Amino acid sequence: MSSFLKEIDNDWCLFLDRDGVINKRIFGGYIRRWEEFEFLPGVKDALNTFSKVFKYIFIITNQQGIGKSLMSADALERIHTKMIAEIVESGGRITKVYYCPDLAINPNNCRKPSPYMAEKTKQDFPELDFNKSVFIGDSVSDILFAKNTGMYSVLHDSPEKVQIDADMMVGSLIEFANILKTRYKVI
Repeated sequence: MSSFLKEIDNDWCLFLDRDGVINKRIFGGYIRRWEEFEFLPGVKDALNTFSKVFKYIFIITNQQGIGKSLMSADALERIHTKMIAEIVESGGRITKVYYCPDLAINPNNCRKPSPYMAEKTKQDFPELDFNKSVFIGDSVSDILFAKNTGMYSVLHDSPEKVQIDADMMVGSLIEFANILKTRYKVI
C-alpha cells in the first residue's frame, strides 16, 4: 500500500479526472448533454467520504468537444452544474471544475498533461500545496499531469488497461474511499 496515504489529512487536496473516473466515458465520443452523463457506481458515496477528508476537491478535465464545436462551453457548464448538484445532494462536494477546451492537435494547449489547469487552481487557491495533493485519473495524460505538478498519482482502472507507473492503482473511486476509511482511519 502506498505510504503517502498515511500522511493524508484535512490539509490535503484531491484532484479528479472526470470522464472514466466520475462518469462513464463515451469512447470515441463526447458527453454533450446531461442525459448522456452517467455516474460510475459508488462515485457519489466516494465523494461523500472524500468531502470529510480533503480540504479541496477539484475536477480537472480535457473537453475538446468544445474545441471541435460539438458542444458549447455553456452546455458543459450546465452538465457540471447538474453533476455538482447531485454530488451535493448525496453529501459530497466539488470545490471547482477546471476544463480545457483545446484540441489535442494544437501545440501549447492547456490539456493534461500540461500543468496549466493546476496552475489555475493555484492562482485561485494560493494556499494549496501540490505536494499534499492526490490526482486520480484513468489515462497516461492524467498520471503525467500528476507527475508534472508534484502530486501523488492514482491510476483508476479503465477498459483501455493503461500501462504507466503511478504511485497507486485502484479499480474505482469507492475503492480509494474505502482504503481511506478502513485502513488508514482518516475519517
